[in-house]
Amino acid sequence: MFSKVARRTFSSSVPSAYKVAVLGANGGIGQPLSLLLKLNTKVTDLALYDLRGAPGVAADCSHIPTNSTVKGYSPENDGLASALKNADVVVIPAGVPRKPGMTRDDLFNTNASIVRDLAKAVAANAPSAKVCIISNPVNSTVPIVAEILKSAGVYDPKKLFGVTTLDILRASRFISEIAGTNPAHEVVNVVGGHSGVTIVPLLSQTQHNLAIKGETRDALIHRIQFGGDEVVQAKDGAGSATLSMAQAGARFAGAILNGLAGEKDVIEASFVDSPLFKSEGVEFFSSNVTLGPEGVAKIHALGELSNAEEALVKVAKETLVDNIAKGVNFVKQNP
Repeated sequence: MFSKVARRTFSSSVPSAYKVAVLGANGGIGQPLSLLLKLNTKVTDLALYDLRGAPGVAADCSHIPTNSTVKGYSPENDGLASALKNADVVVIPAGVPRKPGMTRDDLFNTNASIVRDLAKAVAANAPSAKVCIISNPVNSTVPIVAEILKSAGVYDPKKLFGVTTLDILRASRFISEIAGTNPAHEVVNVVGGHSGVTIVPLLSQTQHNLAIKGETRDALIHRIQFGGDEVVQAKDGAGSATLSMAQAGARFAGAILNGLAGEKDVIEASFVDSPLFKSEGVEFFSSNVTLGPEGVAKIHALGELSNAEEALVKVAKETLVDNIAKGVNFVKQNP
């Protein structure tokens, strides 16, 4: 028995090793996200950057006994460039949180400038990294990053991702509450964007297609689309979804790392430069994406939709055109 255990323990296979940089690591999302990434065995070099406090977060995380180094960086001494150097994956949760009554678009003016400047640093110091955008409003911040990378001549549509995973997590949780099932076993395809009516859960493709209907179905869709409001209200204006968003960000970053490592059938939804509705002027759209060593390996079609879902997708596309244009125009006016 001992020899079998020994053979497994001292296998000659070499685990995947990657550097991940978190920009905005001292924030409400950044801290738990950093913790979760420290627990990912594929992350061997974790670089944490923020305007203040990142060295403290790094020191705290560094005591967790996983096989990775953690270092915190601040703006002093060209810290942002150092944090990004040789990064395989960059995750950006930096920005201000929502407050009661605010939509993700209300955050635009502040967060757009933050994301623009971080994107410039990525272009200069980690042009080949996979870049995962959490900063809201994702429907507009992803196009901002794309425009900055284009202007620097380093844009690769396969390597830029808007993280919409929280919508998937909420859909799985909320549908399980109605159906009385284990949410870990609920698979719900959510497409479109990452704000309000652009979030389209494809309930017709779940095992509950016929069981959840009428007003219950409508209420479920609305809750998935505006689930973030529950958290903002429950926190009495002191913040928005941070812990659940950190879990979503860690799950998506983990999928990116699995794809980098060459694992098969790594599929997650993401807001990416997509051909699905480009002919209709929708440059970016979230759908299931197969991830590989180069980033996006395949963008999946939406599949069969109900008439109601077709109508929801139509509204989402119309809204996304404006959201995307807002990001593009911001860079034109504020290069």
